[in-house]
Amino acid sequence: MKAKILVVDDEADLQLLIKQKFRRQIREQEYEFIFAENGVVALDMLSRNPDVDMVLSDINMPEMDGLTLLIRLGELSPILKSVIVSAYGDMDNIRTAMNRGAFDFLTKPIDFKDLEVTMEKTLHYVAQLKETLKAVRENDILRMYVDSSVLQFMTQDTFEKSLMTSEIIEGTVVFMDMCGFTSISEKEPADTVVRLINKYFDVMVKEIIAQGGLVDKFMGDAVMAVFRGDYHLDRAVESSLAVRNHINSFKEQLSDLSGYYPKVSIGINSGEMVSGNIGSAALKRLDYTVIGDVVNVAQRLQSIAQPGQVVVTELAYSGIKEAFKCNLIGEFSLKNKAEAVKVYEVVE
Repeated sequence: MKAKILVVDDEADLQLLIKQKFRRQIREQEYEFIFAENGVVALDMLSRNPDVDMVLSDINMPEMDGLTLLIRLGELSPILKSVIVSAYGDMDNIRTAMNRGAFDFLTKPIDFKDLEVTMEKTLHYVAQLKETLKAVRENDILRMYVDSSVLQFMTQDTFEKSLMTSEIIEGTVVFMDMCGFTSISEKEPADTVVRLINKYFDVMVKEIIAQGGLVDKFMGDAVMAVFRGDYHLDRAVESSLAVRNHINSFKEQLSDLSGYYPKVSIGINSGEMVSGNIGSAALKRLDYTVIGDVVNVAQRLQSIAQPGQVVVTELAYSGIKEAFKCNLIGEFSLKNKAEAVKVYEVVE
């Protein structure tokens, strides 16, 4: 990759000398040099060339000297690195330059072999900084899409070896779905739909995380969450009630002026399930999730829940009946279940 280097020096002959000494690197597009005769012009050049990788600067120049330029460069970018090349190589100038952020200091007359080694070292350091910054930015973006527990799992030494492994866990699965949102999507502008669903998702995610749950995935206008560890069922119910109550407090003004009172329907089920990466390692497409009958029943419970309802199976009810007020709402035939299932609503 070509490196762009800004040379700041008021000596007219230096530009020609640089082009001669580095003609091979310029021809092979390893280096690209741009030139400025003082610090003021250098700052203007940098504003028009934000992709400059490093600066070679003299000290003694008109309008703005090299030591002042170092201060301005530090304010401009923490990644941009500078090397001072000056005949004023006394210790005071060297210390001042280094304290103001110079990466290195060379003295004139220029030893071009030494200069090339210093440039390579500086450019290598700048490249490392850029890679680090890129990784940080990508990680921040990744955290918006991937649950923290998955990120922690991905950083383990055994990550690649365990990509296709799975485990049986005891946990609780929750499905939360926004009621009547499909009709809104048909009538409202896309930006309104996205704004609203993100608003509701933000409520769901905050309450799930507050109770130690993991957001497994977003599915259209629904969220799937998993709770593990001590009191996973109780925490799942607490989270669901908080989501229901919070969303019940909203009223949205829509374009048809009719208004929309959002409601969420929630299905909860608890028991053993398979946890792991589901998908194809060959295609490099995996989904870290949970699967099993417990998960399927939770999703089907959500589908029969009415707007504003939080529903659980009889088995889950037996585990929470002393802590939460629940009402039996009836027996339901669920897909792929031979017998009807008693379903309870968690009221509060």
